Amino acid sequence: MTEIIWLNEVALCPLEHLAEVSGLSFEELGDLIDSGVIEPADRTMQPPLFRLGSVVTVNSARRLRDDFELDTNGLTLALRLLQRIRELERELKALRRG
Repeated sequence: MTEIIWLNEVALCPLEHLAEVSGLSFEELGDLIDSGVIEPADRTMQPPLFRLGSVVTVNSARRLRDDFELDTNGLTLALRLLQRIRELERELKALRRG
């Protein structure tokens, strides 16, 4: 049996789920949270919950860490640059449409 999960920005999951699906340690995830690469859906909620869309980010983080042997600072920088590229691509697409 295959389980399908829709990765969206509405559904939430705990930090433990992000660690389980990504293979990142809680320390590595904490560094990504502290740097703002991933953010809890509500910072006041304890324990923090994250949007399921964060799964894509943490999986990318693990692949970057493993493939390029990045430390935490390098990983944070790479993820921020990738996020910025996606933002700029969305802006460019919107400008081309209108």
